[in-house]
Amino acid sequence: MAKKKRGNTLLYSLIFIVVALVAAAMIFKNNKSKSKGTEIYTETIKKRTIIETVAASGRIFPEEELSISSDVSGEIVDLYVEEGDTVKIGQLLAKIDPEIYKSVVDRAEATANSSRAQLADSEAQIAQFKSNLKQAEAQKRQIEAQIENSRATYNRNLKLNKDGVISNADLEASKSSLRALEANLASSVATIESAASSIESGRQRAKAAKFTVKSAEASAKEAKKNLGRTTLTAPRNGVISKLNVKRGERVVGTSQMAGTEIMRIANMNSMEVQVDVSENDVLKVKLKDTADIEVDAYLDRTFKGLVTQISNSANNTGSANVSLNTDQVTNFTVKIRLLPDSYADLVKDKRGYPFRPGMSASVDILTNRKKDILTASIQAVTTRTKENEDGEEEDLDVVVFLYENDIVRTKTVKTGIQDDKYIELLSGVMDEEEIALGPYSAVARTLKDSSLVTKVDKSKINKKGKK
Repeated sequence: MAKKKRGNTLLYSLIFIVVALVAAAMIFKNNKSKSKGTEIYTETIKKRTIIETVAASGRIFPEEELSISSDVSGEIVDLYVEEGDTVKIGQLLAKIDPEIYKSVVDRAEATANSSRAQLADSEAQIAQFKSNLKQAEAQKRQIEAQIENSRATYNRNLKLNKDGVISNADLEASKSSLRALEANLASSVATIESAASSIESGRQRAKAAKFTVKSAEASAKEAKKNLGRTTLTAPRNGVISKLNVKRGERVVGTSQMAGTEIMRIANMNSMEVQVDVSENDVLKVKLKDTADIEVDAYLDRTFKGLVTQISNSANNTGSANVSLNTDQVTNFTVKIRLLPDSYADLVKDKRGYPFRPGMSASVDILTNRKKDILTASIQAVTTRTKENEDGEEEDLDVVVFLYENDIVRTKTVKTGIQDDKYIELLSGVMDEEEIALGPYSAVARTLKDSSLVTKVDKSKINKKGKK
């Protein structure tokens, strides 16, 4: 009986021990699960070199391209080039029907010759009037001398008549001769005045004729110039990058509105990429910044470029109807020269030119570079709402979460430049400190100051996310 009692006691003891062990295990498990906290993975703050870039996309164009238009209107009767042809300065490109302009030249020259003839007539008349004036002046001097003699004769006869030497008839005869000479003198004076007046009128006509001649000669010169403009020649060396017309088509000259663009000549040895950069990034870009350029036509190939021009006005400010809506996207054009050294092998391997106007390209403009600066991954930096003394929410703080013994501490930081992976930390942390890197939901929303965390391997969290 005593033996059976001892057996029951032993059985009860074993059952109690098992229950106690199970209970202890459950309590330990609960405590462990409570102390586990948010699972995170971390990284160490390190010194790195950051190259800040501005990304943009656009198209390739010749850096130097001239638009060729005709100054005169008419039909293209000859076209001597095709798109893609290489031309030299002074080379004949096209010819516009010159017949109508030849007729204009003939009429203008005839008008000029007629005006010159009229001027010659006026000058001949002036010469004749001057000759008449000289004759009238000579005649006047002769009459004045005759009057002087006739008056002396009359005065002498008057005295002789008083003395009874000559008759009254002789006295009247000398008087009549004097009066006739005086009349002749008056006529001569009138002739002189008329000749002087004719000379002045002739000079006025000659002056008007000279203006007419100048006008006619200018018209003839313009007509000849327009005739010369019917022949189009290359103003520079280059390649016909665009040909807009065919033989037999009519073109409008630039004297009438904008005129017809006939073709373009480009320097294909100097190419550039024109890209649109947003107003948020354009202030970072400076002249002579270098750039990495990817051209869609050349896969897995990066070319080098140099910023040569930054527009001062936004692309949409040139329109007559500029929208004042601030929600509208505002971009600025930036021109980047493709450096020939970066595609020298393509020039050797390929016939012609490796780039063609209009090709698509994307660029990364290198705007800033800093060496040996404290950095962290961009995803490790987030924001939290800052509260004032009254507990009211204010502006946002830029923060990272410093990891220390399964607890994270909120650290307010100041940031600087960044690339596509890392961001500069100007203050708030030190080199080699460990900070929370992920997962994103924890860093962006869940973690707070003094939050309990469990540091795990990043791959384990990724596997859980996949499950």
